Amino acid sequence: MTDAPLPAEARGETPAEDPADAFDLRSETPSVDTYLALRPACGLGGMSREAAERGLPNTLYGVVLYHRGEPVGMGRLVGDDGCFFVVTDICVLPRHQGLGLGKRIMEALSEEIDRRAPDAAYVSLIADGDAKYLYEKYGFTETAPASVGMARYPLRKPWTDRAPGPAD
Repeated sequence: MTDAPLPAEARGETPAEDPADAFDLRSETPSVDTYLALRPACGLGGMSREAAERGLPNTLYGVVLYHRGEPVGMGRLVGDDGCFFVVTDICVLPRHQGLGLGKRIMEALSEEIDRRAPDAAYVSLIADGDAKYLYEKYGFTETAPASVGMARYPLRKPWTDRAPGPAD
């Protein structure tokens, strides 16, 4: 039988930082620069500065996740604040994924939805890939085949300087 290792403190070492404790989730709308940096770094599509400058002030509720003072994730709730709410921009930088941080973002947004949305409000989101499993934990269900998500894009995306194609 072997003895269990001594705790770090007993060995004269500093205990390892709990990964989740190293992150600070703040209720705030991301700045334009933070938003424009996080979206592509997290694998979301890029947005133009003009779009971010116009859209971010219309955020109903937002959160930004910080690690040692640097933004590493975010999430927003947008809509008309009555009939329709959309959960959007949920992201965490890849190097910080797998620590339950997306859950922390969704918990904060879900609490805000529960606090402010009227009973008959429609709350939606678009789930990319396996993210649907995270969203299911917060009451979201697939709507297909009764309804499907659809999108319409302007003819030109200024950040790419080209017309969208079939892959867009």
